[in-house]
Amino acid sequence: MHKFLIFLLLLWLPAASISAEDVDYSQGVLFINEDWYGHQNSTVNYLLPDDPDGDYWHYRVIQKENPGMELGCTNQYGAIWRGRLYLIAKQEKDPGADITGGRITIANARTMKIIKQMELIDPSGNQCDGRAFCGVSDTKGYVSSSNGIWILNLATLEIEGQVEGSENPNVGGDSDKPNTDPTSSLYFGQTGTMILAEGKVFAVHQQYGLLVIDPQTDRVSQVLDMGIIESETGHADAGIGSTLVRSKDGNIWYSVAKNVQGTGTTLPYLIRLDPLTLEREVIQIEGDDVYPPSNSWYAWTPDPFCASAVTNRLYWCGGPNSWFTNYRVYRYDIDSRRLEKILDFSEEEGDWHIYGCSLGIHPATDELYASMFHKFVDPTYVTRRFDADGNLIKEYPMISNYWFPSLPVFPQFSNEESSVADIEADSRRISIVNLQGRRVYSGVLSGSDGESYPPLSPGVYIITIGDTSKKVIIK
Repeated sequence: MHKFLIFLLLLWLPAASISAEDVDYSQGVLFINEDWYGHQNSTVNYLLPDDPDGDYWHYRVIQKENPGMELGCTNQYGAIWRGRLYLIAKQEKDPGADITGGRITIANARTMKIIKQMELIDPSGNQCDGRAFCGVSDTKGYVSSSNGIWILNLATLEIEGQVEGSENPNVGGDSDKPNTDPTSSLYFGQTGTMILAEGKVFAVHQQYGLLVIDPQTDRVSQVLDMGIIESETGHADAGIGSTLVRSKDGNIWYSVAKNVQGTGTTLPYLIRLDPLTLEREVIQIEGDDVYPPSNSWYAWTPDPFCASAVTNRLYWCGGPNSWFTNYRVYRYDIDSRRLEKILDFSEEEGDWHIYGCSLGIHPATDELYASMFHKFVDPTYVTRRFDADGNLIKEYPMISNYWFPSLPVFPQFSNEESSVADIEADSRRISIVNLQGRRVYSGVLSGSDGESYPPLSPGVYIITIGDTSKKVIIK
């Protein structure tokens, strides 16, 4: 437990003493980047959005913290679980890179130090490209792929087998073609994102629909196919979107593809699932200039589809063409069932729009973050931060590079708290503000008797005592 006397000593240290080695990467926002396919491996950038010194961006932090090591090729997914960052790439090495990374990279979420990399997901060496990760318990995680869902032992960091019933029915034989062949099994029968809820793991399967997995047995216990769309709307052969989200009320949501072929074409519906009862409801998306969440099964990415942890609302990108037309952001209020367009970048100059799936919402501030670009041949990128109504808060220009961002990964707040007590000082007013600009404490230092201060979670704070302010890191 930290004592206030200790961090007051830190408080009065010169700012220069807080060096690069002190960066705690779990406090800001991590951006997972596909990066420039054919030239270099994927990367991770770190954004500290309210840094008082304006030092917002830390680029390529995996390479920075692990000299001589890199991620794999086309890393589309990252998730923090039990203090570790799990990064899932499609292949272990970009064809233009010099360093071999991994389809699975596991790093310390605070330091970005790599704990382990795995070149293969299927230990047999068969074709199996990475998709996403879901934490299941302290000792188990699931890794989805182009061929089913795999069981990762989080203690040994070894793959222990495949979830029974999750496999790709198209693999093997002539279907195992190079990833450059559009008829390869890499693009049909894939699994996408997963969510742990009510003692079950839910996973999207391009061909089957929604898989319900029993994590005790590592078997698919039930398949909720997309026949519900035909029975309720008349649209036959519908497919499932490639991403699941969970709203604040505990329900799970997913979008609807026109077919299972990965064409990116959508149907104007959302499906709400009660993870306890498995009851489903089909909700129609209708209105002028209103579109459902876009999806991307073919060259898989997560969808630009997210749920607020603060309000009972969903956010997504959508447009007349599912691929590469992320000019609009919609908000759906679950309680009022009101759908509205809150952002339309086609109405501003510069031809800015959101790249791929790089839209996310902060779990504490309820602010939207989006990676913006012009076009594929332009290495100009900027990250924008909006409030929940779509009002611009700040822009964060980036250095020139073909980043092709995937998704933002937000901080996971720890239950481990540090106490602030036992201070010897004259009576002076103290104010503690976090990097989101929220005051977490205000009071008066009361001498040797001290007072009971609220616990501070590890993080970066601005502490003001009297007329002096300093940036302090609590670990």
